[in-house]
Amino acid sequence: MPSFDIVSRADMQLVDNAVNITRKEIANRFDFKDVPVELDLRKKDYMLVIATESEMKLNQIVDVLLSRSMRQGLDIKIYDLSKAPEPSGKLVRKEIPIRNGLSQEEAKKLVKYIKELGLKVQASVMDDMVRVSGKKIDDLQTVIQHCKKAPFDFALQFVNMKS
Repeated sequence: MPSFDIVSRADMQLVDNAVNITRKEIANRFDFKDVPVELDLRKKDYMLVIATESEMKLNQIVDVLLSRSMRQGLDIKIYDLSKAPEPSGKLVRKEIPIRNGLSQEEAKKLVKYIKELGLKVQASVMDDMVRVSGKKIDDLQTVIQHCKKAPFDFALQFVNMKS
């Protein structure tokens, strides 16, 4: 029976590339001359820490990071930007968690959405991914197209297509 998996994973090498390009761009910008900027990617914790002198500068760094991430082919939904910046001495710090894997609530939303499509497919939650299987590959491809258009607040990748 044909099947595929829906996952939400961040390619940390691409994230690292985007962070390095952001560092270089910020270092070359005139408005950041003599401004302390800390851009720290903690790969093991899936965390990005940005620190600078003001919240305005912090937002500019985040904008550059998001645009560089899109150019690397990353979905910007992998960054959880909901956390507010916090003062840390003379600097303003922001911790940005990088989403990796579907949470149980997100997986349940996804399964419910797939079932509401009314196609002859089965969707089941397996750890941090959702496996979708059905008799027709066309139905599976329809599910992929609908999921790409759906307004989820998390990034989706479609892997392991087996026929």
